[in-house]
Amino acid sequence: MAAKTGTQRSAKCAEKRIAANEEELRLRVRPGTRQALAELMEWSGITEQGEAMTLMIHHLHAMGAAKCQPLLNPPRHEIEISQNVAREFRNKSLLAIQKDPGDEIIEPA
Repeated sequence: MAAKTGTQRSAKCAEKRIAANEEELRLRVRPGTRQALAELMEWSGITEQGEAMTLMIHHLHAMGAAKCQPLLNPPRHEIEISQNVAREFRNKSLLAIQKDPGDEIIEPA
């Protein structure tokens, strides 16, 4: 029996993936996320990124909806406009309107 060619091995691998209903997920990350994944992998002794991500997904799922929610809620930045900034914006807006009249001024309630 002759050794299989690279093309034959690739075809067999593709058949197995189709049979297992595998789907490729791609993920682009920034350096901070990549570093966090590298550290998680190091801490657990995992060498394959795909294995680490698969395990994390399954472990989060096993926690259930209520317990995993805090881990999946992205941090939200609250934007608070100071009175000084609001005043400056209003003044510059009024100045722009004076230079190009015709727009109505609608004061907030």
